Amino acid sequence: MNKKLARISLMMIVAGLAILVAPAVFAQDGGAATGALGKLGGPIGAGLAVIGAGLGVGRIGGSATEAMARQPEMAGQISTAMLITAAMVEAAALFAVVVGLLASL
Repeated sequence: MNKKLARISLMMIVAGLAILVAPAVFAQDGGAATGALGKLGGPIGAGLAVIGAGLGVGRIGGSATEAMARQPEMAGQISTAMLITAAMVEAAALFAVVVGLLASL
């Protein structure tokens, strides 16, 4: 029950931040957002991407460790799959950070 409550709380925080930043982001003046809040959306998005990637890689590592503890003979294959998956998560996070920071320029 605590995990479900934590997920709901996180979704509400993200939705609240989106509602806070949305008016400035969608305000158009020659195609660019005006004001300080318009520049705030990119760094917030980049920060959320980093937080999500950190949680994802942590979960991948924890699950892989548990799997290796249960089946030590498969440790090599589990490690390989874990590293590939973690690299994919990090690549997606890096892309999200770059896009988020470019949005604030």
